Amino acid sequence: MTRAMHMLAKMFFVIAFIAAAIFTARAAEDDGGGSFLTPFPEGEIYSVTIVGDTFAEGLLAGLLNGLGSDTRLNMQKGVRKVDGVMSGEFEVAMRELEDGLALDKANVVVAMVGEDDRVPLKSSSGRKVAIMSPEWRAEYSRRLDRMMKAVKVKNAGVYWVGLPILGRNDASAQAQGMNEVIRERANLNGFRYVDVYSGFADEAGLYSAYGPDLTGKVRVLRGGDGVHFTEAGNQKLAHFVEKELRRDLNQAKSERAIPLLGAEPEQAKINPDNAVKVPAPSSPAAVEGAAQAPAPKPVIPAAADPSGDQKADNGKVVLKVVGASGREEAQTIEIVRPAIPASVVSLMARREGSSQMGDLLINQIDGGLTLMNSVTAAGNKGPGKLSPSQAPYFRLLVKGERLTPKAGRADDVRWMMQKPDTSSDANKAAAQPKG
Repeated sequence: MTRAMHMLAKMFFVIAFIAAAIFTARAAEDDGGGSFLTPFPEGEIYSVTIVGDTFAEGLLAGLLNGLGSDTRLNMQKGVRKVDGVMSGEFEVAMRELEDGLALDKANVVVAMVGEDDRVPLKSSSGRKVAIMSPEWRAEYSRRLDRMMKAVKVKNAGVYWVGLPILGRNDASAQAQGMNEVIRERANLNGFRYVDVYSGFADEAGLYSAYGPDLTGKVRVLRGGDGVHFTEAGNQKLAHFVEKELRRDLNQAKSERAIPLLGAEPEQAKINPDNAVKVPAPSSPAAVEGAAQAPAPKPVIPAAADPSGDQKADNGKVVLKVVGASGREEAQTIEIVRPAIPASVVSLMARREGSSQMGDLLINQIDGGLTLMNSVTAAGNKGPGKLSPSQAPYFRLLVKGERLTPKAGRADDVRWMMQKPDTSSDANKAAAQPKG
């Protein structure tokens, strides 16, 4: 096999490896539809619960001002208090939070905590551990996971708000480090992370107590301590959450219009004209229909793979190339298509309605660190993207199609079939002996 054939075979292997990584990342997602919020909340109204510290109290005031008149929402008037993740009473606070959330019928949870978490950690030996040191960061991650697990019990749509820029430079640096951990843990738990840090910075990216409010008028947004918000600041803080929440509410509404989504009682609520109408068993229509209905035919199940998995199906591609002797030769390349679980195939073919772009690849490394990267197909610029069944990796690895090579790409071997033009004057001149 020529060197070009080796390179082409390696290219197919790389494509298969990348596609397998994307399949693995997608298989970890919940195969429950494209909407972040349930399309069918109990009572047709979304119950919203706020969790956190004094940041969350101000956030609730802003949300009540911005969303209080929205008939789709039932905003709880109080906050489920968690005074601090790094508090010495953390475990007690978590048990109280779990007991409180068990009483709620929350479809939406908005959490913001961290006002008092910039404190040293006291180790089991009594020594103080510096803020954002590796030991402090590991404990902060563990406690955030514990709190997120308590919030996740209700299977609600969770919006976790990060920390804002703060008045002191050292405090802002700590807030940025904490936001890195918060964002990481929120993504791993399937939450929406709401970034507000830069939203309260000036044009130079520095802290400023002043800034534009929702109308564009410059107002005092922060308190004198460089931490808390004014009334106008809380309204702007809530706006970042409102934007995410309204988008997901609209997405959930569009999910309701999909035929056969939800049980028959749910479909009857939103499509009364198309609802299945079944007459009462004793009604004349039911009796007449039963008398006229033909006897049902026995159903013979078709033979099928009980697992639904797609078996491995290797293929071969025959390419005609010009060999070293100048003659046309046939080279055969085997394309390996591994077995694919049915869950992965159905996941790739299902309707994708999520507005989040790309695939999140996650890997745990030594030292308690997590690597994350978002992989998006080239040319994917928004809602007009290809359906999953038309994506190149789906066509290649699932459907077994050979993709049409593009000019100049590694799999374009037409240049190897082109014989040199020996009739040109330049080639003739080059063939003449020199001297």
